[in-house]
Amino acid sequence: MALLPNPSLSLRAEQLGSPDLSAERAAPAASHRRRDFVFVVNPKGANGRTGKEWKKLLPYLRTRLADHCNVCESFTSGPSHAIDITREAIREGAEAVIAVGGDGTLHEVVNGFFWDGNPLVSHEKGSTTALGLIPLGTGSDFARTFGWKNDPYDAIDRIAKGNKSKIDVGAIEGPTGDKHFFVNVADIHLSAKAGYYASQYKKFGNLCYVIGALKAFKGHENHDLEIKVDRGEWESVTKVTAMCIGNAKYFGGGMKITPTADPTNGHLELVVLQNFKWYDFLIKLHRLYGGTHLSVKGVSSRSVKSIEVKERVRRGDIYVQSDGEHWGFLSTKFSILPGAIDFFC
Repeated sequence: MALLPNPSLSLRAEQLGSPDLSAERAAPAASHRRRDFVFVVNPKGANGRTGKEWKKLLPYLRTRLADHCNVCESFTSGPSHAIDITREAIREGAEAVIAVGGDGTLHEVVNGFFWDGNPLVSHEKGSTTALGLIPLGTGSDFARTFGWKNDPYDAIDRIAKGNKSKIDVGAIEGPTGDKHFFVNVADIHLSAKAGYYASQYKKFGNLCYVIGALKAFKGHENHDLEIKVDRGEWESVTKVTAMCIGNAKYFGGGMKITPTADPTNGHLELVVLQNFKWYDFLIKLHRLYGGTHLSVKGVSSRSVKSIEVKERVRRGDIYVQSDGEHWGFLSTKFSILPGAIDFFC
């Protein structure tokens, strides 16, 4: 595969076992071009730990993947850069794009698999690109759904084995019709507001989620919302504290908020918390983290393929986030794209 031409993507490619990159650039064989794995690294993730750990991983990665691919590593320089890197890699026919970092990096890489609301297509006819993950971030919640330890060496072994499954991707759409994508959990109101504040304190590690929750509770009010599930009739949902739409199970640094979600079943899990007070979270926190909260008073769950959410009385200040990233405010539509991406598992 030709090296990615855009110098702003800071891409470095290595043909393992040979120092002559010019020969790799000129190689005409399509099969050779399909052997490039692009590793998208957020060097500033987890307070700089991601970049340091990545350097330590490289010798092992080279050893494990020497017979599988050419390694292309690309370092992000700021917000949304991973989206651009991923799109460029897919267009150039990369066999895989691997997110190296936390859920934020994975979120951007997943969005790079799409363009103008549709799956991105390679310039090489019939070429498809797989998604991989080496969890090195603050939360790594998506990895938890698969029961993976936060061990990058295990992740490299999974990628080397080459086993893949198709996973679903969630789509989120606002009033303008522009689509954004999520692979983990999207959420509304208190939890989304807490996530917004938590993102400002990531230097404190997982403690950022506690700080975010404390700030979000200040002045919080439960609100009446309306929802339309699977294109049915509008329903009233009163005194909503938080509403979570899960493609996977965990968010907020290990909280199993949508415990029956499965990113391979073609559905989203909708969990609604109603009329919770601040002390309810303290009392029931262990159940929220353990995923045993669905039987708690004020908690409901159902499986959906799409859901529209709006305020009963328009205020415009109900937060919405996806995969821990602030998206905007209600009204919003969520839907599922079954089997949208091949994923190393």
